[in-house]
Amino acid sequence: MRVFCGIDWASDHHDVALIDGDGKLLARARIADDAAGLQQLLDLLAEYGDSPGERIPVAIETSRGLLVACLRATGRPVYAVNPMAAARYRERHTVVRKKSDHLDAMVLANILRTDADAHRQLPADSELAQAVAVLARAQQDAVWDRTQAGNKLRSHLREYFPGYLAAVQSTTGGINAPLARTLLAAAPTPAQASRLTRTQLRAVLKRAGRQRGIDAEVERLHAALRVPQMRQLPLVEKAMGRQALALLGKFEAACTAADELAEAAVELFERHPDAAIITSFPGLGALTGARVLAEIGDDRSRFTDAKSLKAYAGSAPVTRASGKSHAVMARRVKNQRLAAVGYVWAFASLNASPGARAHYDRRRTVGDRHTSAQRNLYNRLLGCLHHCLTNHTPYSESTAFPAPPKLALAIAA
Repeated sequence: MRVFCGIDWASDHHDVALIDGDGKLLARARIADDAAGLQQLLDLLAEYGDSPGERIPVAIETSRGLLVACLRATGRPVYAVNPMAAARYRERHTVVRKKSDHLDAMVLANILRTDADAHRQLPADSELAQAVAVLARAQQDAVWDRTQAGNKLRSHLREYFPGYLAAVQSTTGGINAPLARTLLAAAPTPAQASRLTRTQLRAVLKRAGRQRGIDAEVERLHAALRVPQMRQLPLVEKAMGRQALALLGKFEAACTAADELAEAAVELFERHPDAAIITSFPGLGALTGARVLAEIGDDRSRFTDAKSLKAYAGSAPVTRASGKSHAVMARRVKNQRLAAVGYVWAFASLNASPGARAHYDRRRTVGDRHTSAQRNLYNRLLGCLHHCLTNHTPYSESTAFPAPPKLALAIAA
């Protein structure tokens, strides 16, 4: 007798339902979100035939959390069902749209019973790959937080201190540069900035880590901070300077978090066996490579072919056909993190790979916009990555972008 388990999870408890192959309810329970609740669940599964040789599959509406991690550690198949898909299945069982935690658990168990092949089982990634995923995603979140905090600070500075933005505009990194942040901390208002002496500016540069061209930079900043500009009223200007320091504190924290997480993610990534293959691709460094590994994992059975990987990344188009209507469109439902790193990867490969550059230029020639041509290039690179990881071979420029027959004959001659 086959048994299927559905779990409707919550923050402090979970509802469990077990059904047989005919959809008959075998058992139901509500467990706590703690070690005792997990043991209660495992005992219930064992009572209905769960064994090391034949694990009862579990469906749940999340892929994260301690419960999911512990269930995966037992070696059983765990299916993370999209909540929107589960809501559609619920309508098959009731037309009055009633809802309960027990009913949701039953719906999830029935999804496994009837349509398990249509849903994705959580991959069996290694512990190292899962650790890389945690750090790479956290670093990506920190970068997004840094961008948001920087935009807020920049927008605030435009309201009372445009001279500062003009002074640091030519600095590498702009407002993100350590020099720009150190300078703002030392003089958050136009009045304070205009009173900075050359000696004080030299100390600011050294505190920011500047080692070369200090004298020239001191003279440039000394002149730039004294350029006449529109000013707020004195008390208002001082208050806005205090607000700028508060925003700067959040910005500094985001910058520090992004840098520290990047270092930790790269350190773990370089210990992974797939790191050498991933970074052999043009446009992929250690950090972007860690982001790619975090999203595709190292379970090679997860993507049966390159087509499924491309669909998961959102680089493959989607076709909508109905009657006489036929449209090929960009895929919207995708792994957003993998799509984000794919844009960076494809853009960086244009300078690192002649074949990638030629492929992009060819797509532009036939009428593709920049985004479409770049997405097509990313699609091509993903196919090469799937091949290289599957066959444990590094990237080869001549294999990925072979020369056209006529050009190959001309080169041989």
